[in-house]
Amino acid sequence: MRLSSSIGLILIVFLSCQEAKMNQDMKEQKHHKPVLIKDAYNVGFLIMDGVYNTELTAPYDIFQHTKFRQGIKPMNVFCVAQTLDVVTSFEGMRIIPDYSFTNGDYPKIDILVVPSAEHHLDSDLENEEMISWIKKTSEKCEFVTSHCDGAFVLAKAGILDNVASTTFPSDIDAYKKMYPELNVISDVLFVHDDKYITSAGGAKSFEAALYLCEHLYGKKIAESLAGGLVIDWDLDEVKHLIVE
Repeated sequence: MRLSSSIGLILIVFLSCQEAKMNQDMKEQKHHKPVLIKDAYNVGFLIMDGVYNTELTAPYDIFQHTKFRQGIKPMNVFCVAQTLDVVTSFEGMRIIPDYSFTNGDYPKIDILVVPSAEHHLDSDLENEEMISWIKKTSEKCEFVTSHCDGAFVLAKAGILDNVASTTFPSDIDAYKKMYPELNVISDVLFVHDDKYITSAGGAKSFEAALYLCEHLYGKKIAESLAGGLVIDWDLDEVKHLIVE
């Protein structure tokens, strides 16, 4: 019995050490910052637990591939979260944020992307630190974009008060009810007004991202980016609104 107990104790200690090592390795990984190229747009993706895969990965893929096109100002893409703890998406993907907006140790963001997350209609709107950061950061951005219900947190920050915007189709009514002062556009895939681009989200997040690339780089580059991901792209065929 004593031998068995000793073996059990040794096993517990061993597993505890292994877990501690894994946690330390994870912690070190969190602080590994991405390599940013010079003379590029810095594109920060705001992520949190419950972020939806598609609204994150669709624009991320499009923007990341600008690095492989010649003759343009490409994009550095990275993820920013409240802390450096692992973020778990709604679908279960685990993501290590590149930067924390709490400690302020992140590059200047030229393009802010807010993908939709599970609680963007409720508890996330009560996160005063996050909402305040969005408002402050957006002031210095060249573009601020949202996908699906990401528009709700932008609206909560008060930055969509004077522009037209849209959100996930089935949440349009909730969006209008929660923010009756907004100019809400229905039945479009995205709206571009001033420096704000709001998207219906889902798989159509690709279209909103491609539009921004066409806006910045021209039609040929946008078509090249779409072709690389086997996406049919023709802005004239996409239902959208550009407010001049």
